[in-house]
Amino acid sequence: MEYLDFEQPIKELEDQYKKACNIGEESEVDVTATCKQIEKKLKEKKKEIYKNLTPWQRVQISRHPNRPYTLDYIHAICGDTFLELHGDRNVRDDKAMIGGLGKIGDQSYMFIGQQKGYNTKTRQYRNFGMANPEGYRKALRLMKSAEKFNIPVVCFVDTPGAYPGLEAEERGQGEAIARNILEMTRLEVPIIVVIIGEGASGGALGIGVGDKVMMLENTWYSVISPESCSSILWRSWDYKEQAAEALKLTATDMKKQKLIDEIIKEPLGGAHGNRDEIFDTVKSSISQAYDDLKNLSPKERIEKRMDKYLAMGVFDG
Repeated sequence: MEYLDFEQPIKELEDQYKKACNIGEESEVDVTATCKQIEKKLKEKKKEIYKNLTPWQRVQISRHPNRPYTLDYIHAICGDTFLELHGDRNVRDDKAMIGGLGKIGDQSYMFIGQQKGYNTKTRQYRNFGMANPEGYRKALRLMKSAEKFNIPVVCFVDTPGAYPGLEAEERGQGEAIARNILEMTRLEVPIIVVIIGEGASGGALGIGVGDKVMMLENTWYSVISPESCSSILWRSWDYKEQAAEALKLTATDMKKQKLIDEIIKEPLGGAHGNRDEIFDTVKSSISQAYDDLKNLSPKERIEKRMDKYLAMGVFDG
């Protein structure tokens, strides 16, 4: 388990707890009371730390190396029913954007999402979760297939941004994202979006238009990352904490601005603290969102979706 700088007090208490338990196992000393005391302290410390997180600390949690990624959610939610589909039928298969069919109960869904790696080799293979134009075109191809067979779409957003390389621009990165936004506004099937980590800029928006947009508690969604914002405004990365504060990028801020529809509560200690719990919570949130949307006609659904996005940024002076 890796710990962030502000999680160090938790690490110290966990180490103490392990040591006490080991002493109890190796000798005949009864350490039950000590262990219970440390456990109680640990719970209190976790509550204290996670109740008062700053926006920058939430950004750090969203990037935690132990945090579950898109495929972790899909495999946990769908089990053996997930069938991955590949390629945009044009250039190649983008490994940073994954998609395929899966079931929750008896209901089929088309799952799409950015996938990050968990070590150096897989991070390079997945291009750090930064999709190329062919990734967005693959996502659109899968959405259109879902529409054809009347299957709802679920998008998991977790990206530091769309890939900004020269070759991506040559193949039309901006057009691919813009096309997805246009097509998603008028897709006839329900679209459920869950932001499970980083929601950065157009890279997130390329699969982020939905009837129901939900954010996990310790995630962020913004036009720019705090570091990039800091380097543009202050010519240095040192002001990233101030930038995170000013960008209003947390789930609470997004809900207040009516840019998302729901916040999914994370277990104490973040999504990586209790994977099974967060998988169950996300699974039931998706099912609930689909139940709310399935009885609308395609025309009503598209109208509601359009109205929701048209109302964003409207200011009554």
